[in-house]
Amino acid sequence: MGNQARTLCRERLVKVVDGERGGISKDVGWEGGGGFLFYTLGPKVFEENGSINPAVKFEHLAAHIWFVETGTPKKTTEMKSPLLGVHQGTAYYLLFNGILGDESESGGNLLTLDTLDKLPEHDGPMVIYAAGTIISKSRRDQLGISFKKTPYDIQA
Repeated sequence: MGNQARTLCRERLVKVVDGERGGISKDVGWEGGGGFLFYTLGPKVFEENGSINPAVKFEHLAAHIWFVETGTPKKTTEMKSPLLGVHQGTAYYLLFNGILGDESESGGNLLTLDTLDKLPEHDGPMVIYAAGTIISKSRRDQLGISFKKTPYDIQA
């Protein structure tokens, strides 16, 4: 949090790993070694009121949903399609921020039979996240679709 993570904490960790002999390292006889990974976090996914942060891009929300659903990580650079991937036979989709080329809610972010036809095909169960749907539950059941409404059904 803040620039001190980069200017103070990271720099101190580099010195500790390199074997700098000051402070607590000297007191405990630390001679260096090991390593660490330093990450910069992206924008928060959710606002305080539970809505999706307007700064969140498709690929960040997609990676979050993929991890929550499957327990496996995926790089944001891999998220370029409404089909997030297939895990254990189930396909996961996200209709968000005009991924189908239409940014209006009634266009690409709403699950309709028209938007369903535009999705990459999958022969098996599907989980589809969207702002809403006009496909009846009985029809979704026939098609093997589990519908999840954004943002309400996205686990934090």
